[in-house]
Parts: sequence; C-alpha cells; structure tokens
Amino acid sequence: MSGATHSARGFWPVMGQAFLWAFLLAVGVVVLYPLLWMGLGGFKSNSQIFDQPFALPQSWSLENYFSAWRGVQGYMVSSLLVTLVSTVATVLISARAAYGLTRTAMPAKPLITAFVLGGMMLSPTVALVPLVRMLQSLGLYDTHWALIILYTAFRVPFTTFLIRAYMLDLPRDLDEAAMMDGASPGQIYRRIILPLCRPIIVSCVVLHILFAWNEYLFAMIFTNSPSVQTLPVGLTSMMSKHGTDFAQVFAAMTLSALPIVIIFFLTQRYFIRGLTEGMAK
Repeated sequence: MSGATHSARGFWPVMGQAFLWAFLLAVGVVVLYPLLWMGLGGFKSNSQIFDQPFALPQSWSLENYFSAWRGVQGYMVSSLLVTLVSTVATVLISARAAYGLTRTAMPAKPLITAFVLGGMMLSPTVALVPLVRMLQSLGLYDTHWALIILYTAFRVPFTTFLIRAYMLDLPRDLDEAAMMDGASPGQIYRRIILPLCRPIIVSCVVLHILFAWNEYLFAMIFTNSPSVQTLPVGLTSMMSKHGTDFAQVFAAMTLSALPIVIIFFLTQRYFIRGLTEGMAK
C-alpha cells in the first residue's frame, strides 16, 4: 500500500513537469513560427506563397532580400541613428534623474517625483498639434532631431520609473562607505550605483530600442522626406508600392525584425533579470 502511494506521489510531479514543458513548447511555436514563416516567405516566389504557403522554398535565392535591402537601407540608417541617439539620451537622463530622486536630499522631493512620473500619463496623440507647431517654429520639423527629442521626452518618465524602483532597494551603506573614503556624489553615481544598476539599465535600453525601432505615429507625422523617415514608415511606403509582391514585402519585414531579435537574444539574461527585479521593487 505504501509503495502504491509513493508511486502516485511521484507520478503527479512528473506529469506536471511534462505539461509545463508542453505548454512552454506550444508558446514557443506560437511566438517563433510567424517569424520563421515570414523569413521563409522571403525566399519564395509569389506563386509559391499562394500555392504552397506552408511548404519550404523551392529555391533558396536571396534575390528578394537583396531587392528589399535596396528599398529599405535608407530608412534603416535613419532608424539606427534615431534609435541609437534617443536610447543613449533617454537612459543617461533617466538614470541621473532616478539617482537624484532616490539618493540625494532635495526640497519637495515627493512633488518632483510625482511631476516626473506623471509624464507617463501624457498621451502622445493629445499633444500632436502643439508639437507640430513647436517643431516648425524651431526649424526641427522633418529632421532626425525632431524624432530624437520626442522619443527621449516621452520615454524619460517611464525609464526613470523603472530605474528609480531598482535604486530604491540598493543599500545606502554603500554610499556612506564611499563618502567616508572621500568619494564625491558624482563618483558614487558613476563607480558604484551605475554598475549595480546594470541589469535594469540593459532592460531599459532594450525597451527603448523596441519602442524607437517600431514607433510609427511620430515618424509618420513629423517627417516627410524619405531621407529622414524611419523604417516603419518606409515599410508602409514599400507595401503601397509593392503590395502584390508579397515575397519582397516578407523579405523587407524580416530584415526590419532581424536586428531586434538579435538584440533581445543577446541581452535576454540581463533584460529579464533587470525588469523582474525592478518591477518587484
């Protein structure tokens, strides 16, 4: 009797683990299969996409990818420039603001914190008209700087919120020990706090890259020239020109998604750790 009970107790954990792995495998297929199908579609012809949508390509020609690259390379350069500069600016400003809100003494700190974090409630669509007028008056409309400034301004509150939540749980004994050794607040920030915040900073970098790389509304409204427009607008323009050439459209979409996929896989360890710890704190 005891042997049967022991077997039953060992059976359910094994079954639970099997169901868990089956569920994770199903989720992985649901997430990865559309990307794989899109990438394979770039190797096919239009006729094969319609006749055999789920079959492997008959030939592994890169012609569609070369043609798509010639169409989107200008837009991709603009996206790289805007994403890189706005990411660096957003993370630097937010990290410094979070340090000031958590580690320094200042009057009316709760009010300042509420003001900064209240920026997360500002809807971009509400501010479109005044932003257009402001950028036109400053001579920044239809420039890369327009997107860089907007992406930075609208993402600083959320990024500050994440980094601030992470910094709140860092022990203050480290600051006190460094001050006793003669370190200035700036040295404490650069040499102690920032290295300890590496996971959440990596998470914020990835989140901002995802936002800036895929953002469409600002890029469509605040840019007109093809030399300034970013990849989402370029893909829309390409789809309007080559709407029936699905193989080339799939190739262009794959090229646009590939950098984000690579960045996520390279940083996933820090990304998941920083985001979970930052949100938990």
